[in-house]
Amino acid sequence: MVCRTVTSVIRRIAHLDMDAFFASVELLRRPDLRGQPVVVGGRSDGMRHAGTKAGPDARLRAYTGRGVVTTATYEARAFGVHSGMGLMKAAALAPDAVLLPANFDAYRQASIAFKAAVADITPAIEDRGIDEIYIDLTSLPDDSHTLARRIKQTVREATGLTCSIGITPNKLLSKIASELDKPDGITILHMRDVEARIWPLSVRRVNGIGPKAGVILAGLGVNTVGDLARAAPALLRAHFGAAYTAWLVDAAHGVDSRPVITESEPKSFSRETTFERDLHAVRDRAVLGNIFTHLCERLAADLHRKGYTARTIGVKLRFDDFRTVTRDLSMQVASQDAVTIRRVAGVCLKRVGMVRKLRLLGVRASALQKDGNADTLQQEFDFSS
Repeated sequence: MVCRTVTSVIRRIAHLDMDAFFASVELLRRPDLRGQPVVVGGRSDGMRHAGTKAGPDARLRAYTGRGVVTTATYEARAFGVHSGMGLMKAAALAPDAVLLPANFDAYRQASIAFKAAVADITPAIEDRGIDEIYIDLTSLPDDSHTLARRIKQTVREATGLTCSIGITPNKLLSKIASELDKPDGITILHMRDVEARIWPLSVRRVNGIGPKAGVILAGLGVNTVGDLARAAPALLRAHFGAAYTAWLVDAAHGVDSRPVITESEPKSFSRETTFERDLHAVRDRAVLGNIFTHLCERLAADLHRKGYTARTIGVKLRFDDFRTVTRDLSMQVASQDAVTIRRVAGVCLKRVGMVRKLRLLGVRASALQKDGNADTLQQEFDFSS
C-alpha cells in the first residue's frame, strides 16, 4: 500500500448518519409498525387514485402514481426497496409493505433536534443535509469510542432515534465508515486499515464516484477500491482527465485533506414538487395555481427562517417528455415576501410555452443577501437577466 502524508496532525473526523431517518421518525409515531417493512414516500392522493382509502395501514400494493420512495425501513430494504426507487416498482418487490406519506415538517424538527444535541458536545459541525453531519473531534480529549457512544446517546435522548457513526482521519473515509455497521453502529478506522477495510468495497461506495464513472471504471476492470488503487494512472487519465484521475488515486488510498466547514453561505433556496399525474396548464389551471402559490409561500418561509432575501426568482418545469426548462428574473431590490415571489415567478412562467403536460414544478431564489429589513413592497423587474 502506498503511504501518503498530507498533514502532521492526525485528525479525527466523524460522519454521523441517522438510521433510515424518515422511516425512523414515522416509527416514533407508529411504534406498532416496528419490525415491519415500511415505505415512506408519495402523497396520500396516490392511494386515492387506486380507489383505496389512504390511511396509516395502507399497503404498498394499492399505490398508483409516479411517486418515489423517500426512505424505507431496513425490513423493506431487505426486499430490494431503496430511496429514489419508483413506488410502483417498490410495490412489485414488497407489496405488503406499509406505505406512509412523507411528513417533512416532522423530519425537519428531528433534524434540528439531533444537530443541536451534537452541538452541545462540540460546535465543530458541518451540516451535510437533513440526516447527516461531519464532526471534527480532533481537539476533544476523550478517545474515539467514548466520544462516539456519548454522541449516539445524546442523539437518542434528544430524538428517540439511532444513528451510525464513522470516525477516521478524514471526511472521505468517515463517510464510508458510517455505512459499514448500520444500523446503530460505530466504525473507527485508521489509515493502516484502508487496505483491509476499504479496498474490498465497490468503487461506488466512494462518495464522488457516480453512476457514469462507475460504468467506465467497470469497463476498465476496476470494480473495487483496491482495483482503483492498483490501476495505472495513465489508463485513468485517458478516460477521466488529469484532475479527476488525481482525485481518484487519492480517494483509493484514503487521502482527503478537506476541512470540516462549520459555516457556509447558501447560494440559493428552492422548492419543487413532482406531480402524481401529469397536469395540463389549462384543464388543471386551478390545481397548478394552488400548488404554485404553496411552493412560493414555502420558499418565502425558508428565506425568512434563514434570514435571507433574494434578488433573483426563477421557475423550473419538467414536461411529460422529461424536457426541463428554467426561467429567471432579477429584481432591483431583494425581497423575501411571498406575494412578491409569487408575482415574479408568475412572470417567469409566462415566458415558457406550455405546450405539454407538466410532471414537475419548482421555484427558486438566488442572488441572496442577508436580511436587512427586507423590502416587501412592489418591486421593479430587471428583464435583462
